[in-house]
Amino acid sequence: MKLYLKLILTGAAAVSLSTAKAQDLPINPGPYKPTEESLKQYKYPEWFRDAKFGIWAHWGPQAVPRQGDWYARNMYEQGSRQNLWHVAHYGPPSKFGYKDIIPMWKAEKWDPEKLMALYKKAGAKYFVSMGTHHDNFFLWKSKLHKWNAYNMGPHKDVVGTWQKAAQKEGLKFGVSEHLGASYTWFQTAHRADKTGDLKDVPYDGNDPQYADLYHPKAAPDDHDWLSKNPEWAKEWYGEIKELVDNYHPDLLYSDSGFPFGEVGRSMVANFYNGNIAHNNGQLTAIYNCKQTSNGTWVEDLERGVQDNINQYPWQTDTSIGDWFYQTGQKYKTGTEVIQMLVDIVSKNGNLLINIVQTPEGDLEPDVLKIVQEIADWMPANGKGIYGTRPWKIYGEGPSTIKENLQKGPFSGISDTRPYQPTDIRFTTKGNNLYAFCMEPPQSEIRITSLGKNSKLNDKKITGVSMLGSTQKLKWVQEDDALVITKPANIPNWNVVGLEIAMK
Repeated sequence: MKLYLKLILTGAAAVSLSTAKAQDLPINPGPYKPTEESLKQYKYPEWFRDAKFGIWAHWGPQAVPRQGDWYARNMYEQGSRQNLWHVAHYGPPSKFGYKDIIPMWKAEKWDPEKLMALYKKAGAKYFVSMGTHHDNFFLWKSKLHKWNAYNMGPHKDVVGTWQKAAQKEGLKFGVSEHLGASYTWFQTAHRADKTGDLKDVPYDGNDPQYADLYHPKAAPDDHDWLSKNPEWAKEWYGEIKELVDNYHPDLLYSDSGFPFGEVGRSMVANFYNGNIAHNNGQLTAIYNCKQTSNGTWVEDLERGVQDNINQYPWQTDTSIGDWFYQTGQKYKTGTEVIQMLVDIVSKNGNLLINIVQTPEGDLEPDVLKIVQEIADWMPANGKGIYGTRPWKIYGEGPSTIKENLQKGPFSGISDTRPYQPTDIRFTTKGNNLYAFCMEPPQSEIRITSLGKNSKLNDKKITGVSMLGSTQKLKWVQEDDALVITKPANIPNWNVVGLEIAMK
């Protein structure tokens, strides 16, 4: 998933698909048509605006070698880290290709109900299953594509099983599709070694019997993130339509900018209309892609966040580590995930985070510790997260100064950054304002945005309490700040929340 932003944007904007017209594509009947004007009628479902926190299983056969993201592509990049590992452990890709990795994915320790109960305990309100990654291997029971997890590997309908577990726990359910980029991404399988004993011996992507996995060879000038081949766009449409029509997810995520022009609009119209019919006339559908939405879908930022409050709901997608399991990888801490969540929510966003699973399907102890840290924090502090909306400003402190902000890998600013005790983030719900200290206060807490002379607050403060604590706080509203005396004991977590009652 290490997207190249240039490819995303060119793939989203420059695709000409004149022969793949919307009238050629079957679309579920309903109010949405495959036009920009029709999609403008979209209204964001309240469930997503209230949910704030989702967990993602970015998981599949590429986890098997334990070498991280993009393995299926990079194993065919002669001399790359993953190629060298592949040759050393499995042999050269001319003799042992990605098709031979797939049967090795057994998911023998996967317990979806146990994991879903854990994710609910950690505070997730929605769960997203990988549908298919760029490796063109489907995790659902497909009638259109034989390379799927029901036919091969674990021989399970992974999407359907995840969905049942999510529904049992009362979580909304989503699927991610990375198929749009697969057509150009997987072209490395059509190469051959340029040097060595197997120089010019074709990789298995050149074998016609595997063209349905590796795709046929692309035209020489077809190399952007999204293909400009109209036949591939129509194939993509049919397969994603199968996914959403059979499983009726609440959320669909595309790993690209808005895909394939008119074909993409047909897909979104089909998804929205099918969702309305499935939910007795109510739209609950969320569509994510990595492009500014103007209110017609939820913009997604990969490993990045907005630098201010966005008028439209949006989402950060990121991972606690690499996207697929990698031996020895470094993970975000539970505190970093919590800080990220609070920062994102203060700006009208949601956090969707990948919890890295082993190839076998379980979580290792260090990952369980991260999830548990979030689960310890959420019960006390969730009232300042769920169902909240942004305040007049998202925060104050050194981390809000633009000169201190670092760009994220693909868009927005970095999803994690160092904070200081004077960094505050705000959310609001009803008559309460919530203020989160992003690091534990060292002495008194001073919130300058709430001073008597501040132009931001025109309400009277009637009380201040600390989330997760029963101690009575001493506080005073001075001209330049609301000053809260640090209590003798504060909760045992880094991000400290305050509930400020107003009238």
